[in-house]
Amino acid sequence: MPGQLSRLGRLWAHEKSSYGLRVSTALAAAIAYGWYGGQIGAIPGLFLGIIASAIAETDDNWWGRSKAVALSLACFALAGAAVVALFPYPLLLITGLALAAFALTLLGALGERYGSIGQATVTLALYAMIALDQLPANTAPAPAWHEVGHLLAGAAGYGLLSIVWTALFANRPVREALARLYGELGHYLRLKAAMFEPVHDADHAAMQLALAEQNGRVVAALNTAKNAILARFGRSGRPGVRSGLYLRLYYMAQDFHERASSSHYPYADLSAAFFHSDVLYRANRVLVLEGKACQALGEAVRLRQAYTHAPRLAAALDDLDGALDWLHTRNNPQWTPLLGALRLLRRNLGAIERQLAAANLNDSTLDGMDTRLRDSNPRTLLEMGRRLRQQLTPTSVLFRHGVRIALALVAGYALMHLLNAANGYWILLTTVFVCRPHFGATRLRLVQRIVGTVAGLLATWALLQLFPAMPGQLLIAFAGALLFFICRNDRYIAATAGITLMALTCFNLLGDGFVLIGARLLDTVIGCVIAAAASLWILPDWQGRRLHAVMGNVAATASRYLEQVLLQYRDGKRDDLPWRIARRDMHNADAALSVALGNMLREPPRVRPNLDAGFRFLALSNTLLGHLSALGAHREQLPALAQDQAALAAGQYIHQALAGIAQALASRQALPAAQGDERAMAQALEEDSSALDERLGLIHTQLALVLRLLPRLRQAAGAAAGLSTLLPPPAPQPVVASQ
Repeated sequence: MPGQLSRLGRLWAHEKSSYGLRVSTALAAAIAYGWYGGQIGAIPGLFLGIIASAIAETDDNWWGRSKAVALSLACFALAGAAVVALFPYPLLLITGLALAAFALTLLGALGERYGSIGQATVTLALYAMIALDQLPANTAPAPAWHEVGHLLAGAAGYGLLSIVWTALFANRPVREALARLYGELGHYLRLKAAMFEPVHDADHAAMQLALAEQNGRVVAALNTAKNAILARFGRSGRPGVRSGLYLRLYYMAQDFHERASSSHYPYADLSAAFFHSDVLYRANRVLVLEGKACQALGEAVRLRQAYTHAPRLAAALDDLDGALDWLHTRNNPQWTPLLGALRLLRRNLGAIERQLAAANLNDSTLDGMDTRLRDSNPRTLLEMGRRLRQQLTPTSVLFRHGVRIALALVAGYALMHLLNAANGYWILLTTVFVCRPHFGATRLRLVQRIVGTVAGLLATWALLQLFPAMPGQLLIAFAGALLFFICRNDRYIAATAGITLMALTCFNLLGDGFVLIGARLLDTVIGCVIAAAASLWILPDWQGRRLHAVMGNVAATASRYLEQVLLQYRDGKRDDLPWRIARRDMHNADAALSVALGNMLREPPRVRPNLDAGFRFLALSNTLLGHLSALGAHREQLPALAQDQAALAAGQYIHQALAGIAQALASRQALPAAQGDERAMAQALEEDSSALDERLGLIHTQLALVLRLLPRLRQAAGAAAGLSTLLPPPAPQPVVASQ
């Protein structure tokens, strides 16, 4: 019995169980109404209304969810009324649909909530067209309103259920987001551990790219956790006992991320120097164990259980200390800077272990800490209007996508009438779901949609023959809809199979679903072709054409982050909002570059000639991020820095160099040349570092590594963006003398 309860607890704590149970309740209520009320014909409309309402759903507290549901229902009612009024007039109908799709796409500029409502409104309008298309020609308005009423009733029912659910389980999304965050952090630490394996011919560049991709996932998880906390606790700025646990876990994850992303010395050099020592294996083991500990902490948060810290982690750190002490006794002067880097790594690992050992899941406050979180959503109508006006330009991704969707819907509607396609509104629905803002995402979604549709059609054909009775088919429709909901965000093939199974089973309840199998497949293929053609030919948003701006943002945010780091070495460590914004902006920019290059991989070769250079820049920018994070992880007030002219000059030089690279990339101008002998500056910093205080030596070492990185960063940026590099001035002045 205890084992069964434990399994039930784990099942309930699963990330998708709450969502699945909520959806199951709504779907079961729709089936019960149709079955016991003798309204079987209402079930398809109720199901589709539930789907539209769920698409509009975003994470929020109960009050925010209430406002979002009210706005969603208002948009749904307006869309349904417009479809009923314009359905007999094809030209007006498609004109209104295209304009609405364009306007609703722009709502994404106001945040995730409004973007989701816009997408759901277009979806519900198409569902209404599909429902009205099933009615006989010249049907009176009353049956048409009846069909739309089913859609609105399903949407309203699910919306009310989601409000009640959010009020009952207010903090569950926060726990799920934090659990996912620690899971991603654990995976990041284990990938980082691979960098410390001293093996021959290790492909550190490939490992760095894998680390950069995982860093993007960690950043996304941090943003999700921040938004979940912000929706419930963050805007007050005064956390209480109940919110102290979640904020502390969030800030602890931020600290882990900064320390884990630190890079104190080139990994290839460490591997070459200590190939015959076990010190790197010791570091590797500690990182692996800390990765597992982070994942265990995430599971404890998810299950609301006490976290048990593994004692072998402290023993592994002791083993690492022993290996470092033994190397220190060898008195090898060539190892001095490398051993310093390893000791700083040990300090970071020790800080992570201490926080893990002290982690507990008891509520606590955060007295004296700046707990403000940046809220990027607009708060006033004036700010909303300003953001919408900013999108009214062909350079805006949302504007281009809105135009693309609108014209694709017009083309699909025209082709539907030209071919006299049966259930042709499925063409429009497929087009809306497949066409994404970027061609790479559209191409991936297209393949997933076709494969999922074929799988769903085969499953429908088999299951309808195995279960010809109505109760069995109601359960099949229920299972298909539930599969769609659970898988729609991360397993789109399964989600498409589920919605196909649900749709055809519902049609079979009202008539003959078998005859629609061929029509569904044909309409899906046509819709996918239209979506692909729109992405190719209607204001195509090739990532290669925007790559210069994305890379420029990486350099600009790195420059601002370095400025914040050096200020804190001067004035003292503080984890305040400006610091966190600068750090998060740098990581967000690096993650955005990784996503852009991932999309470029799926674009035609003719529009991505600079892809290899882009990945080189990503690896170098991630290395840059690691060196700057190392400075940030060990920051504290250092009065001696004020008298260190070489370090101050180097820091100012790097800040200006990165800002210059960012400005040149943003404006697509020739990259500025080095304004001094960067190699000589780096060498001077490295020669001085061994005789300095450990913290000042860290600053010297990291600044020197960044200086050596700058020429390669310029070269990769120029190659990726197709820009030249200006020749250096004939007689550069020494940087120190210019300060």
